[in-house]
Amino acid sequence: MRSTSMRSTLGRVRHLGSAKEGAHHWWMQRLTALALVPLVLWFVVSVAGLSSLDYPAALVWIGSPSVAVTLVLLIGATFYHAQLGLQVVIEDYIHNEGLKLATLVLVKFAVIILAVASIFAVLKIAFGG
Repeated sequence: MRSTSMRSTLGRVRHLGSAKEGAHHWWMQRLTALALVPLVLWFVVSVAGLSSLDYPAALVWIGSPSVAVTLVLLIGATFYHAQLGLQVVIEDYIHNEGLKLATLVLVKFAVIILAVASIFAVLKIAFGG
């Protein structure tokens, strides 16, 4: 019986090879990029309109429920898209496996910390903290 698996014999033994993770990663990059187009356009137009406002008026703008939700979506999509892109660069250009793993973990932690801090700031303003 002939195997239809994309894995080599050695890959099947070591559980390496096509796990269809690459296709998911590729799709997620494209979907986050697609989501970022309208979100970034909205952000740029909105911030351009705020240029004449003072600090308290900007806080009121961020505190608006629709703006706060859209900012949280923008932050989430931006940081997730950045993490996916950095992961590809790290996997492609760092060849030492230990350094690659450490860098991937560091990038994931950094992205999570920065995204949570950014979302927290928006929510704190939105809920009047």
